[in-house]
Amino acid sequence: MSASTNPLASLVWSTRYRYAPPGGTAEASIEATWDRVSRALADAESHDRASWARRFRAVLEDFRFLPGGRILAGAGTGRRVTLFNCFVMGTLADSLDGIFAALREAALTMQQGGGIGVDFSPLRPRGTRTDATGSIASGPVAFMHLWNQMSETVTGSSPRPGAMMGTLACDHPDLEEFVASKEAGALSHFNLSVLVSDAFMRAVERDDDWTLRFSLFDIERRTRARDLWDSIVRHAYDSAEPGVLFIDRIRRDDNLAYAETISATNPCGEVPLPAYGACNLGSLNLTCFVRGAFTPDAHFDHAALADVVVIATRMLDDVHAISGFPLPQQAQATRASRRIGLGITGLADALTMLNLRYDSAEGRAAAASTMRTITEAAYASSIELARERGPFPLFEPERYLAAPFVARLPPRVRDGIAQHGIRNSHLTAIAPAGTISLLAGNVSSGIEPIFAPEYERTVRGPDGTLSRMQVASYAVAQWHALQSEAALPETFVTAATMRPEDQLAMQAALQPHVDNAISKTTNVPADIPFTEFAGIYRAAWSMGLKGCTVFRPNAVTGSVLVRPEPRCERCDGVGRRGTAGLIQLLDGSGDPGALGCAPGP
Repeated sequence: MSASTNPLASLVWSTRYRYAPPGGTAEASIEATWDRVSRALADAESHDRASWARRFRAVLEDFRFLPGGRILAGAGTGRRVTLFNCFVMGTLADSLDGIFAALREAALTMQQGGGIGVDFSPLRPRGTRTDATGSIASGPVAFMHLWNQMSETVTGSSPRPGAMMGTLACDHPDLEEFVASKEAGALSHFNLSVLVSDAFMRAVERDDDWTLRFSLFDIERRTRARDLWDSIVRHAYDSAEPGVLFIDRIRRDDNLAYAETISATNPCGEVPLPAYGACNLGSLNLTCFVRGAFTPDAHFDHAALADVVVIATRMLDDVHAISGFPLPQQAQATRASRRIGLGITGLADALTMLNLRYDSAEGRAAAASTMRTITEAAYASSIELARERGPFPLFEPERYLAAPFVARLPPRVRDGIAQHGIRNSHLTAIAPAGTISLLAGNVSSGIEPIFAPEYERTVRGPDGTLSRMQVASYAVAQWHALQSEAALPETFVTAATMRPEDQLAMQAALQPHVDNAISKTTNVPADIPFTEFAGIYRAAWSMGLKGCTVFRPNAVTGSVLVRPEPRCERCDGVGRRGTAGLIQLLDGSGDPGALGCAPGP
């Protein structure tokens, strides 16, 4: 499918990824964009560049592999931009000089198109006295407002507004202020997450006290763990934030735990990173590997997927060679591990095309099998790259092979690592993939369920004006292309018809096959009881997830999905009769929540 055949895809391409050289002719089609990106990545090859460019171009065809947005927009343009989507900034120094130096580094990074993550835990609590001047400290949240204003100033007029993740440890004395900091729409450029430890979760379970402390000043205050937990969850219920990151699990499962300490993630949470680390992302479009869609013989082509993964792994490794970095520390940290993050998009559509329900055990098993194929093919490809180019600089065979995730890999993969090393420390991450999924024909983004069979989307044009576009789920469009006006089958399910635990179960099914993390928003209705809402976070910890974010329509953020009047008197909430929904997203970005139609009489 060409982007030109889909008005929304064409708009996304022309406003986000199309290159128009100064004084030159703009790219005429998405195919020209693929040509540019393929040639740019092949420049990193030491031989047979024309041949590699053809191979890279082949996997981009039909949107089978979708490199991260920064790669699509920047590769081969000569612009002074980074090809890495996001960064985690350096560890904050608890001094005015250190804070403003970090703010400058963040501004330079965002100026070049990178989102950022920042851990504010090292900053002293509000109200403590400073050593140098005797003045009273403002605390982490006050300084977060500086970052928010910087982001607004640097990226406010960009079609890609700045995104930041702010984290704070669950034992920081300013935790309660942090948790409440997004009330009334403040800190709009931030996603917030609490770094939740296993010890804190056990204290919540046992109803123990919890100590808030800042060791540098010998500050210590005891409180009830469940009171803190209820505050975290209550604010998430009221304003959709903060999320939680289960930091001990993240650190324990890190392939490079022997060489780094993680305290933050990229803005969407799918790549936990050390200081100055960066995420280098790409997504496999699963709908392209379904054979015999909607028929009794429908099946997934794992061999074809594995072949594309081998090439995609090489492409993302080449990004390290051709990308610039806003800061020299980022170049050094990133090339020391050569992390990449291969993920998936179109999962919900692909399952529907395979005649499987997203919220079924069979659907989860198929998804897990697919992710296992990607992971094993990516690791095998990275081993071959190590034979050709050498392993990543921080590679230590015994310690790397002892990492929990690596220890679970098949023996043949582990034997290959032991013999040849591996080029990339981490290889898989599941991003939201929102905008590139629109580019690919509105496939369901990342591992999210289908939002609605059909809906209107409010989008911003190149001149800033807003307009509405009628769009359909990719799977719905494919169904109607084959079945015309036939009613949608039972396998078409949306987030609105799913229990929250079914969404968590899908994330949990995939996490064992992902060495980084997964960005997934559990969407719930506005009228969900608070106790049920709170239970989602406890379940996420019990199920072994690395983090949890839940979106409930609320008075602070509103509802990004607006339910219209049903077109059909007998709509059952899934939309088999052509029910339309209305998604209101101003830039074609973001993560819509649940949508469904009220049942008819």
